[in-house]
Amino acid sequence: MEAVITLKDVQIFQRDNLILSDVDVIINKGEFVYLIGQTGSGKSSLLKTLYGELKLESGEGLIAGFNLLALKPKDIPFLRRKLGIVFQDFQLLTDRTVYQNLLFVLKATGWKNDTEIKKRINEVLELVGLTTKDFKMPHELSGGEQQRVVIARALLNNPSIILADEPTGNLDPKVSDDIMTLLHNIAKQGTAILMATHDYRIIQKYPGKILRCAQGIVSEAPSVQSIMPQ
Repeated sequence: MEAVITLKDVQIFQRDNLILSDVDVIINKGEFVYLIGQTGSGKSSLLKTLYGELKLESGEGLIAGFNLLALKPKDIPFLRRKLGIVFQDFQLLTDRTVYQNLLFVLKATGWKNDTEIKKRINEVLELVGLTTKDFKMPHELSGGEQQRVVIARALLNNPSIILADEPTGNLDPKVSDDIMTLLHNIAKQGTAILMATHDYRIIQKYPGKILRCAQGIVSEAPSVQSIMPQ
């Protein structure tokens, strides 16, 4: 198996506060992994460390070929080109069309050839089922469609892993199921997914490896049943 994330003896801090200690995690290419835990348990801090918003202070951390311990501010944009990041609140540019949102990301990450840019945007929109919506503004789309645009945006640079922070948190169950099917299909094509969620229904319906943040540590849950509220 080819690891896309390797964390060993990692300590994660928010300012001077130790949030998670002795984190040992390996995520392989194409693996679908849930990250669960109560609010404040460290899920978001772990994700922020992985995409370079929080500096790794100690331990070993590798993601998509980058050494998090040695990561300098100038390296962060290059790291993020290797990752896809999906947020709960979409974070689309509201004054631009779907196409222009995707164009902005490609231009910002160094794409120059107009033909290649157009081809890649069409490819990711086809992957998420939105080929006919490229001219729409974000406010003209449903919540599920906006999240599909966010996933398309995350796929633009062929990432080895997608980090998803509560991507179904604002969506109803039917739309959540559509997004989960899409994410699982992406994983089957070789892109690893690490998804923070509170939604146990989704974890039951769409199985994957489960990492739990609790009492300052990250551990793998043995089964879906073991994490279900009693």
